[in-house]
Amino acid sequence: MTLENVVKEVKEKAASFKEGSYEGFLAVQITLTDLEQAFYVEVKDGKLTVAPYEYHDRQANLKITSANFIKMINGKLNSVLAFTTGKLKIDGDIGKATEMANLLKGTE
Repeated sequence: MTLENVVKEVKEKAASFKEGSYEGFLAVQITLTDLEQAFYVEVKDGKLTVAPYEYHDRQANLKITSANFIKMINGKLNSVLAFTTGKLKIDGDIGKATEMANLLKGTE
């Protein structure tokens, strides 16, 4: 799996995001540990952006393998279970990381 594949899948998941449905600011970086690359998910002014770059002013950084991240956003890996078993590491605001996961799963 490549960074481009992961970003493409995340953008497809994000396509169902309704502009203006999230109030506030959200900036989460996802570091794919197996690829040693990162991308970010940001919600600013009601618009969701996914881009294949590091985000230095992020609120949280998720560290996870690309396969586990795809499983997580597709509902095949519980994020709490992933965190408690060490498959997912979070630096920063855990609440913002959870909000991002919920947005991508379409629960917000």
